[in-house]
Amino acid sequence: MRALLLALALMMVALPAQAERLVSGVSRPEVLITSSFDGETLTLFGNIEPDAGADPASVSGPYHVVIAVTGPLQNRVARRKSNFFGIWLNSAQVLFEALPSYFHVISDTKLTNITNEATLSDLMISPTRQAQAAAQGNWYAALYFSDQIVRLMDEAGRFGVNEQGVLFRSNTFYSAQVVLQSDVQPGPYLAHTYLFKDGKLVAERSEGFSVRKSGFERFLGLAAVQQPLLYGICAVLLALFTGWLGGVVFRR
Repeated sequence: MRALLLALALMMVALPAQAERLVSGVSRPEVLITSSFDGETLTLFGNIEPDAGADPASVSGPYHVVIAVTGPLQNRVARRKSNFFGIWLNSAQVLFEALPSYFHVISDTKLTNITNEATLSDLMISPTRQAQAAAQGNWYAALYFSDQIVRLMDEAGRFGVNEQGVLFRSNTFYSAQVVLQSDVQPGPYLAHTYLFKDGKLVAERSEGFSVRKSGFERFLGLAAVQQPLLYGICAVLLALFTGWLGGVVFRR
């Protein structure tokens, strides 16, 4: 028994340590939305380094990098309209719970050239897979409406896949850019980086950044949430005053 335990211990010592690890960062940890905000472009970058105790010579490519950027989660409803005797009415709908308000996948080459479809699905590295996981209801409706919600989010610039967005500046150093639109959803964002070699996931790392309103926009946002009644009264009074002022000006 003692000899068996000794043999197992020697085998564990002989096993190689994980060869690679990721060291990554983001160009700006915080994005402020002001009155002049028209979008922002952030740079994601990183380096592939030997893990603690690993032989530096073991860090050799070729490597592939995939970055999935996820925005705040929210509930959405997708509806299908049908023509009933000349009137268009909602005939079916599907609720998507905890659907990312922003989901972009960036890679250095085609995803199916990096790893297999099963791995991509398990890691949810796909806007369609994200939508299918959030869809509620029967599987057929979930499949149909998932494709439609992805199409709509893609047209709005909130979902996307860029298979040439990661650039290797050296054998181990890479960078990528992520574009945030002017109507980006405030909240926490997560950039999760996956490192692949020979089709297998060998390392991963996450970097977070936040988007928040600043200045007068922040004041309005907080007022609408914390004092909704007062905010509504002020909005109505402001609209009445603006309408009256416009009538006076144009009457002259």
